[in-house]
Amino acid sequence: MGQVRATHKFARISATKVRPFADLVRGMTTSEGLDSLKYLPNRGARFLEKVIKSAVANAEDKGARNVEGLKITEARVDGGPMFKRIQPRARGMAYTIRRRMSHIHIAIEAPELP
Repeated sequence: MGQVRATHKFARISATKVRPFADLVRGMTTSEGLDSLKYLPNRGARFLEKVIKSAVANAEDKGARNVEGLKITEARVDGGPMFKRIQPRARGMAYTIRRRMSHIHIAIEAPELP
């Protein structure tokens, strides 16, 4: 029983915006996960959809059969590096703006792999 992985590193979206959708699809089959994300209007759902499709394509490339029925075993969103910017404020102060990135990891279970 092998696992097939796909990652999107340095995605220009904060991890907190994608994590609820990763929690939603964890444990589902790939077709159920893609169907549940399809009708959500959030940008984080689009990022996760792309990574799941990439994992399915990786499994298909490795020779897995019934790719729609494969189970999403791992859906993890980690924080990546940040762009740091300065926002001028009153009386000579400055606030730091953190433009966050994330790493999105998906693993699906492919039992038919050799």
